Amino acid sequence: MGTRTMDRRDFTRQAALAALSGVTIVVSGCSSYGPTQPSETGDLSGSVTANHGHRAVITSAQLGGGGSVQLDIRGSSDHPHRIQLSADDVARIAGGERVSQQSSNEQAHDHTVTFN
Repeated sequence: MGTRTMDRRDFTRQAALAALSGVTIVVSGCSSYGPTQPSETGDLSGSVTANHGHRAVITSAQLGGGGSVQLDIRGSSDHPHRIQLSADDVARIAGGERVSQQSSNEQAHDHTVTFN
């Protein structure tokens, strides 16, 4: 089966039809908003659930700093969310372990952010 690219309107229509029929949808190839990806500078981007423009990035300086980190994951969204990572969370992420945190609740919703 070949790969098919579709626009947002077609995806939404197909997703609604699939949901009504009980089919599971897997989205792949979602650029930098997908799983943790190191950049050329050593920064890491986390995966944001139910994403609509948010972006979670831990800089290489934060990863090596040894302290806790608060991230604003606004990205290109029209509203902010924050996640708090303890010093232990940051050390685990730097060591390649999977860490997930719930964001702050803004505009009646939140997101789970996962690194690694």
